[in-house]
Amino acid sequence: MNKDRLEWVMSGLNQYALKKTEDQFLKTVLEDFDKNQALTEHQEERLENLYKEKSKLIPNKSYFSPKPSSNPGKRKLLNPRKKIMP
Repeated sequence: MNKDRLEWVMSGLNQYALKKTEDQFLKTVLEDFDKNQALTEHQEERLENLYKEKSKLIPNKSYFSPKPSSNPGKRKLLNPRKKIMP
């Protein structure tokens, strides 16, 4: 795996909530790549599988969904339209 591919996979994984063990694995992979300029077959396979697994999920960043309200119990009332009399 080359440096560009590794950076691309890592940036893709940063969109998702990772478990503690997954986060530790990614740190180890980066350290190993910096040291050896390569990854083992097992590390590459596990990294690709992790990316494929996470890419099936919805990322943490949702640009199109509304923000959760701070007061879910209270609803904000909308002003009704004012009638214009001609």
